[in-house]
Amino acid sequence: MAEDKNHVEEETIGIRGMHCASCVLKIEKALKKQSGVKDASVNLPMETAYVKYDTEKTDLERIKEAVRKLGYKVEEEHTMRNDMDSHENHEDGKHEHDTAEGLKRKFYVGAILSAIIFLGSFPELFPFAGILGNPVLLLILVIPVQFWVGWQFYAGAWAAARAKTTDMNTLIAVGTSAAFFYSAAVVLFPEFLGSQGALYFDTAAVIVTLIILGRYLEAITKGRASEAIKKLMGLQAKTAIVIRDGKEVEINLDDVVAGDIIIVKPGGKIPVDGIVIGGSSTVDESMITGESIPVEKRKGSQAIGATINKHGLLKIRATKVGKEMMLSQIIKLVEGALGSKAPLQRLADKVSSYFVPAVILIALASFAVWYAAGAMILAGSPFLSGLASGPFLFSFVILISILIVACPCALGLATPTAIMMGTGLGAKNGILIKGAEHLEMAHKIDAVIFDKTGTLTKGEPEVTDIISAGKMKKKDILRIAAIVEKGSEHALGEAIINEAKKLKMHIPDARNFKAITGKGVSATYKGKKILLGNRSLMKENKIAADKFEQQLQKLENEGKTAMLVAYGKEVIGIIAVADTLKENSAEAVKQLHKMGKKVIMITGDNERTAKAVAKKVGIDDVLAEVLPGDKALEIKKLQKKGHKVAMVGDGINDSPALAQADLGIAIGSGTDIALETGGIVLIKDDLRDVVTSIDISRYTVRKIRQNLFWAFIYNIAAIPIAAGVLYPFIGFLLNPMIAAGAMAFSSVSVVGNSLLMKRYRTRMKGKK
Repeated sequence: MAEDKNHVEEETIGIRGMHCASCVLKIEKALKKQSGVKDASVNLPMETAYVKYDTEKTDLERIKEAVRKLGYKVEEEHTMRNDMDSHENHEDGKHEHDTAEGLKRKFYVGAILSAIIFLGSFPELFPFAGILGNPVLLLILVIPVQFWVGWQFYAGAWAAARAKTTDMNTLIAVGTSAAFFYSAAVVLFPEFLGSQGALYFDTAAVIVTLIILGRYLEAITKGRASEAIKKLMGLQAKTAIVIRDGKEVEINLDDVVAGDIIIVKPGGKIPVDGIVIGGSSTVDESMITGESIPVEKRKGSQAIGATINKHGLLKIRATKVGKEMMLSQIIKLVEGALGSKAPLQRLADKVSSYFVPAVILIALASFAVWYAAGAMILAGSPFLSGLASGPFLFSFVILISILIVACPCALGLATPTAIMMGTGLGAKNGILIKGAEHLEMAHKIDAVIFDKTGTLTKGEPEVTDIISAGKMKKKDILRIAAIVEKGSEHALGEAIINEAKKLKMHIPDARNFKAITGKGVSATYKGKKILLGNRSLMKENKIAADKFEQQLQKLENEGKTAMLVAYGKEVIGIIAVADTLKENSAEAVKQLHKMGKKVIMITGDNERTAKAVAKKVGIDDVLAEVLPGDKALEIKKLQKKGHKVAMVGDGINDSPALAQADLGIAIGSGTDIALETGGIVLIKDDLRDVVTSIDISRYTVRKIRQNLFWAFIYNIAAIPIAAGVLYPFIGFLLNPMIAAGAMAFSSVSVVGNSLLMKRYRTRMKGKK
């Protein structure tokens, strides 16, 4: 057993050319069939495949070749986290950019040529087109659209055929090829098709161009998951100051080992996880914990790598380095959550695997039946004279009619047109939807988890209460507090200073400023000592504060940080500071409850503070004291219970949870990493848009279902008619030109139904 394990390796290879969930399934299926491959997982957003294989039975080159045979491009293996800053990764980003730019160029070329072809195809409507109506010229113009602009559809269809399946590429390639090759035959061999000849070059060109436009729009938002991990890696310190042989030495981060004593100067970044063994300071941990208020650090405190030391020198003993650090674990969780998601199965792709082969079989069977029947059996019917004059031509027209009338344009447009309108509605309402899969998923959500700080709350401490002890006005208490805090760098002090500035107060300088770690601050003004801090600070200075205990507890039970203000020898009042709720938080929660969603708040705060905030916003379910890495685990627990979970967050610590959730919704004002990881971004930082995004998803999916219904009904009714079932009875044979018109009408009806989505209005009051 141990011997087998020694021969098992895991590798990551880059794969280019994937477009949809069916691509993922094809590659995974092919890889798992390879002898010696124990497991394979393909990640579409990151364009990678993680493969575990037995080196005695296969090698990496054979695995790559299996992917190449499917028609995809395979790049050299790479490890995202080890090569984050490498040239190869830079080139990966460049490749994505060039792909989008390439599609953009193809769309422009296709749009220009399609417009010319369209004008030339209807000389009776556009007599000014003149020479453009020449059939040979139309053929010349459509060739680059069909075989250069639309080449990827043929490549995709061929790859699907080699994998013994079909997908959207097959649908597009079959439909447009039927129109093109039939029209080319009319131009090149007019005597063969006779009066049945009709041109459908405009149909082929316009369809290819529209679908390329959809691919371009998809490409510009693809691959952002890897950017999230790159930005996480960017937080890492590059060097560390360690004590070696009694001297301070700056070394590369990779050379730091557990047990090293590290010196972190004011304003410096803590390089690794560890324990403070000397000094005191406050540390900004918002980039990891999401909490805006800096944390007091003294001897024995835990220090987190990548956080920033605000003031004071810290001496830290390294306990976790490299992959064991919290930041590394967060990166691992983001990668794992992204890779563990099951590929999204699209209804159209599922249907296409049966629909396209069925249509081709029906067309071939119809051709064979009519040709075999011929004049021998059916010439006696007055409605079947066409067979007697030319069985092959008659049967071939039926075959072409079936292929054209069954051209899956309506089926192919049903989903993307509604998705495009849905994403447009989102943008109009301040919601950035980064992919069709996220828009489709939103309507399935039945549980919404909100992070507290920076999501439900503003993420910036504010003065909420000023209570006078009776001898001094509230305004004067605030002024005294601002005087002592003028020399402070603490977030609570900044909140007091900002409040004083709002009231346009003049804040004079104090003398003898001193920050007492974990207790508060002190200074001297006009010969009197000012103290601002907690109970311990007052007790230490022998100032009575017992009579304010009830008020302090009341404020603390409301989730606020309450500070006593003393001037001279007595307490003059209390100032409370809190991270206040965003204006529309409560309304958003109320609407989600009305929609039947389970609403949960998750935070690293203590349970008392968390419940106080949750009560204000109307949330009953609270997950408090949850460590950054455990947020994704809490989501997994809900998912195991059968819930479809949306996570709403803004901080780096939310990234694993955003990735793990069925739908990640990032706050627009949040960190770049959260924005990259989230599938939906609320640009206006308005939580009511969580409701709107789910509502838009419901509306869009309803339109998709309507479109698919009409597309299927059209094909179910049109294919038998094209096959000639009415011809023996009433003499009606569907001409390919009429078939093309019917096909175009079905596409127009689907697009038109999607365009009606412009009438959407949000359910949120007070929003347009």
